[in-house]
Amino acid sequence: MAVTTKSNTNFCTLCQDDGTPNEAVRWCTECEVFLCRDCEKHHRKSRMFQNHKTMSINEYINLPAFVQKISSQCRDHKKKFELYCSFHACPCCVQCITDTHKKCQDMKPLSDILKQVKVSASVQLLEKDLKDLKENFEKIIIYLKTRINTNTIQNKKAVVEIRSMRKSINDYLNTLEKEILDDLESKHQKLKSEINIILEQMEQQANQIGHFQNQFSKMTKHATELQIYVGLREIENTTSKAAKYIDDLEKGGQLNEKKLEVSISPVLRSVLEDVKSFGDVHMRTASSTLRLNAGRKDQAQYLLPQVSGIDKIKPSFLRKITIAQNMKPINHIYMATSMILPNGRFLILDNIGKRILLFSNEGMFIRDVVTLTGDPEDVCFVKDHTVAVTLGSTQQTVVVDVKK
Repeated sequence: MAVTTKSNTNFCTLCQDDGTPNEAVRWCTECEVFLCRDCEKHHRKSRMFQNHKTMSINEYINLPAFVQKISSQCRDHKKKFELYCSFHACPCCVQCITDTHKKCQDMKPLSDILKQVKVSASVQLLEKDLKDLKENFEKIIIYLKTRINTNTIQNKKAVVEIRSMRKSINDYLNTLEKEILDDLESKHQKLKSEINIILEQMEQQANQIGHFQNQFSKMTKHATELQIYVGLREIENTTSKAAKYIDDLEKGGQLNEKKLEVSISPVLRSVLEDVKSFGDVHMRTASSTLRLNAGRKDQAQYLLPQVSGIDKIKPSFLRKITIAQNMKPINHIYMATSMILPNGRFLILDNIGKRILLFSNEGMFIRDVVTLTGDPEDVCFVKDHTVAVTLGSTQQTVVVDVKK
């Protein structure tokens, strides 16, 4: 266990266990302990540990934090990793084999896997992936910042367009308002002028009648009969003309009430009733112009050494499948090909019956997986419980889930 103080000073794990805080100078990658100078000398001279690799404290500190947490011991069983499961792509301890990897067939020594890990293609590919991802993120960040600036410009442009339209509407309404106000004032002045003319005439007539009314009282008191007779005729003539003047005004409609009214355009009123918004704001989506580095879809790589050439592969007999002749429903089989699944079970393609047959690890028939529409010729494992089967008669390839 690594022992570190608050001042980030690493102390020797062995000395710390004895209660002596000696500063560490090396880190053993195998034992996963800090070593002081004295302990490192004994550790190096011991036959048990002489092949262990160590690194300086500075090298250890420079390791990424997540790498420092990676242990060479199994978290579940507290035992050292010694094997590698190719099917699950994970290191295993001896106890893992009996607990969780019983059916895994392809177990390899972990030391063989780690021999060329630093120079494997996966390291180079992952390094390229990291570089491409970093460049992609940087491009996306620049692109998004550019989009923010572009959207800000679009927003300002839209605001200008809205306010320009508002100003145009205001200017147009102001023009229409001025026209109708001018028309209203013109008609008002005309009506006022006509009434003033009649009013002036009425005042003259009223003054004249008032004058005769005053003279009539004096005439009846002081004039002679002849004078009264002639005066009455003259007054009667004047009043007759005045009455006729009033009658002409009434008949001519000049005394009718003339009202000033305004009728607002129905189209203009419809703006208040029908126009529910100034416009609509849309967020139109277009394809991105961003060009990113193409990445691998499946970046998980099995860090396996290169497989030996076929001339160096030595097959060995493991088991055989025995099919009883009277075993139904597989008493007639023309085996096109077969394969072993990762879990150890067998698949046989029956060309005559157009079937996929499933057998156990021990060679016992389990069931018909599926009946095909064509003659099966070959099969390959895809992933999980899926296999691909070629049908020669129909020139097709079908994907089958053998677990269903």
